[in-house]
Amino acid sequence: MIRQWFAICAAMVCAVGTAAAGTLDDVKAKGFVQCGVNEGLPGFSIADDKGEWSGMDVDFCRALAAAIFADTSKVKFTPLSASARFEALQKAEIDVLSRNTTWTAERDTGMELQFAAVTYYDGQGFMVRRSLGVVSALQLGGAAICIQTGTTTELNVADYFRVNNMEYELVAFDTGEDLISAYNKERCDAFTADASRLYAERVNLSNPDEHAVLPEVISKEPLGPVVRQGDVQWFNLVKWVHFAMVNAEELQVTSENVDEMKVSTNPAVKRLLGLDGNFGEMLGVGNEWAYNIVRMVGNYGEVFDRNVGANTPLGIARGINALWSKGGIQYAPPIR
Repeated sequence: MIRQWFAICAAMVCAVGTAAAGTLDDVKAKGFVQCGVNEGLPGFSIADDKGEWSGMDVDFCRALAAAIFADTSKVKFTPLSASARFEALQKAEIDVLSRNTTWTAERDTGMELQFAAVTYYDGQGFMVRRSLGVVSALQLGGAAICIQTGTTTELNVADYFRVNNMEYELVAFDTGEDLISAYNKERCDAFTADASRLYAERVNLSNPDEHAVLPEVISKEPLGPVVRQGDVQWFNLVKWVHFAMVNAEELQVTSENVDEMKVSTNPAVKRLLGLDGNFGEMLGVGNEWAYNIVRMVGNYGEVFDRNVGANTPLGIARGINALWSKGGIQYAPPIR
């Protein structure tokens, strides 16, 4: 009886694993990665007039395509609202969600989803019109606060105002477009979201200098790519695409010098570039997977600087997104 029970359990586990697995094979079969992104967030995912996408989250999708196909064009983008993003992934309408999405306990354990890595460490903040004379979030007692539904921001705001014994009025919207429109029409005193989004949205305002992002950061918002639970091979590949980009920056391997670095005698560089070991094969791709990522997309620092860094309209400092060796917390396990 006991033996029969174990056999039944083993069969059930096997069936669940088989049903959930196979994303990499499906991606290879159709010839592209279907990537869910934000509908329009400068610096992270936004399409131009020609329909060409750019941003940190977009570049991650291209890096995944580079690892699998050695071709960054082998990716298609699905723009998703905050409220629609998880269902699209659960229903396998997309292969990976790369859309400024916060890693939380509920999302990681209660939605049959799995966060693969943290590509951007963020925190929630507030933006106000300078004309209000507000220089601290602690001055927002009694204010009307604009938020977007389907995000973590509503609960964070409730916690912050409760802890600081302040009243507030919540003005909620389903879409980011409606939220920004309401803020522009002064239907609210402040707009709250992840700080990276505040900087991104400020760029598009008619007079960006008339608006200020307040100094307080009221939450932890680790953002990163999400996959469905149960597909270990796909989860590992998505995770190690990010780790490869971070390791490349740490080893000073860039898109400009990656071919020159192939003659390096540094064992870590040789493993990264597929010259030693079979790490790509372990992930289900070619051994030059990381070399192709760096050559075609760049290392983590290049992607950050290109999309949101100091010399972009967003002008975001590396801060905690700097490498661990440079005062930040971006850290990747070694390829060995």
